[in-house]
Amino acid sequence: MAGGLAALLDDIAAIAKLAAASVDDVSAAAGRASAKAVGVVIDDTAVTPRYVHGFSPARELPIVWKIAKGSLRNKLLFILPAALLLSQFVPWLLTPILMVGGTYLAFEGAEKIWELISGHAKEHTTVPVAAKGEDSEKSMVGGAIRTDLILSTEIMVIALNEVSHEPFLARTIILAVVALLITAVVYGVVALIVKMDDIGLHLAERSSRAASAIGRGLVKAMPKVLSVLSTVGIVAMLWVGGHILLVGVDDLGWHAPIDLLHQLEHLVDGVPGVGGFLAWLIDTLGSAIVGALVGAVVVAIMHVIPKRKKPVAAH
Repeated sequence: MAGGLAALLDDIAAIAKLAAASVDDVSAAAGRASAKAVGVVIDDTAVTPRYVHGFSPARELPIVWKIAKGSLRNKLLFILPAALLLSQFVPWLLTPILMVGGTYLAFEGAEKIWELISGHAKEHTTVPVAAKGEDSEKSMVGGAIRTDLILSTEIMVIALNEVSHEPFLARTIILAVVALLITAVVYGVVALIVKMDDIGLHLAERSSRAASAIGRGLVKAMPKVLSVLSTVGIVAMLWVGGHILLVGVDDLGWHAPIDLLHQLEHLVDGVPGVGGFLAWLIDTLGSAIVGALVGAVVVAIMHVIPKRKKPVAAH
């Protein structure tokens, strides 16, 4: 009896060690998968504050929370099951789906540039978002969640590619961990960015001269920071959209575009001290140019060409 109990305890200990090892493996794999997606995470963080800009301070954190919940819902309820099923049964379909998403991102970035050039952006920004009412808030949140869907899909697919060799259950757990981790990081940083001016006001009222000076500096700087982030967000959409398209056409068999980009990278990657940065810059600019060109075509189809069509005169 004692021997049987000892054997049972040994088995339980072995199972516990195996479970602990599995948790460690999942944690490590989730960390690797998240690290692979860090570029898109940065883009997501840069894009989102653009949707919060213009709301009253009291609505900023609730708006960020709404977008964060929509992002998590995107990842866990739609992207995660779809990615797992597609990778299991029709993995070849992932690339075309990603390319559709990349085209949409490129369109969004190019559309913002077209609005700036055509003057439509001024029409949208004349009235503060807070004064436009609840419908405008819903529209902005919806737009942010739609954009997040594309970026989150890219993040999750990158993570999926990193752990594609894992068993189905382990892949599911790892991707769920990545979804929670990435959402917390992105929207935690976004919340900090959009509330930085309020933090500055709080510091400006402190009795300490140093704290007060820092607070005043934050208050003055934040409108410019948000404006810069808005521009970075537009560029990020073109960059990520173009990169998705370049990788997609390469996976589908047309290697010339990405090969040309790699050749240009090789020309500068040997430059002492700055070679790595220059190679990254060429990759980024090349992807952004592709995104801008594809986005411009879609903008022309959606906005420019229909406006230039004149109604046929009745005889």
